[in-house]
Amino acid sequence: MRLELGEICIKDVKFGRSHRIEERILYLDKEDLKELVLEDDRIAKADIELARPGEKIRIIPVKDVIEPRVKVRGVGGIFPGFIGPVETAGSGRTHVLRNTAVVTTGRQIVGYQEGIIDMTGLGAKYTPFSETLNVVVVLDPVEGVEKHDHEEAMRIAGLKVAAKIGELGRDVEPDDVKTYEAEIWPASETELPRVVYVLQCLAQGLLHDTYVYGVDCKGILPTILNPLELMDGAVVSGNCVSACDKNTTYHHMDDPIVEELLLKHNKELYFAGVVASPTKVRLADKELCTSYAAKLCFMLRANGAIVVEEGFGNPEADLMMYCRKLEKMGIKTVLIGDEFAGEEGESPGLADTTPEADAFVSTGNPNEVIELPAMEKVIGDNSALESLAGGRRKLNGNLLTEIQAIIGSTNCLGYGKLQCISY
Repeated sequence: MRLELGEICIKDVKFGRSHRIEERILYLDKEDLKELVLEDDRIAKADIELARPGEKIRIIPVKDVIEPRVKVRGVGGIFPGFIGPVETAGSGRTHVLRNTAVVTTGRQIVGYQEGIIDMTGLGAKYTPFSETLNVVVVLDPVEGVEKHDHEEAMRIAGLKVAAKIGELGRDVEPDDVKTYEAEIWPASETELPRVVYVLQCLAQGLLHDTYVYGVDCKGILPTILNPLELMDGAVVSGNCVSACDKNTTYHHMDDPIVEELLLKHNKELYFAGVVASPTKVRLADKELCTSYAAKLCFMLRANGAIVVEEGFGNPEADLMMYCRKLEKMGIKTVLIGDEFAGEEGESPGLADTTPEADAFVSTGNPNEVIELPAMEKVIGDNSALESLAGGRRKLNGNLLTEIQAIIGSTNCLGYGKLQCISY
């Protein structure tokens, strides 16, 4: 497969009388976007807000973050199974509106654990989405809407708005065009080490789900994907786990592990493919999915595997199962995850382990406590602070919280701002 990614670097976003891009400024018709999401009769009220880097704005609770893109050449479209037709994604040419993001928020549903994006202050230093031009979709459901319908309505609304905005880049000449090529089947002959990327996809029920081509991962076995498929939105987030380590749809579309492996492909290693593997609840399902994923890695003739965790606690059982089974097949395995190690970093950071797990990359300690200043404006529902995972209390008008409450602060794909410092 071959994919061209045309990058259009947006400098600012403003409201206007029509949707357009002029001199790299994105103009949006606010009322038209509201009408778009209100087509869903499960949504009673909608608003569109803008949040730019440096503004004294807090977005809470954040459900998803999505990057606007459009398929300009080739089969299929963006977000296949939701917006685009169900065709194999990842080929042709796709345009992306860099520096922009669609963020969904609204009133709480089903004990939201969702978190915070602060556009300035200390909190902004922990989330990459303080640096994007954010189009915030604020949604209120109709009275009495069923929980699953509410979640689905919000998820699809975000995808619709991102696709609508992405469409504006169809006829815009990109600032840069990057070309990616990756063939994973049949397996090519090579003397380079063959590396497989195992992507945990939460599949644990309402607010803990991931979708592949529109299909809920609860109903599938591990499946092989070409890494280029992720860039066209083949994997969509329905997760509302702790904000720090959830993978938003934006994370899947801009996965830095995929990017790095593609850069090294056919040079330092052979990127043999992505195995999207459901992380389920029952022990029997965990055993099945980890064994099946390991089998797929073996079929791809992998010499090495990178396994990335999503969430914490329960998914660490799966993480260690992958490691144990892959290593026993002779596939050298590296694990990536965060560590809930207590405020001082002195507690056991993982809920499970195995002797084979001797190569672990940590993306940080979500239990680190910081003090966030009050913002001049809150977009969404400030009462979510009361039930926020990692949230603590207000102190002199500020918010004392674990960085667990900040979107993407310890993201296990490495899409974040934390760094390791040597003393």
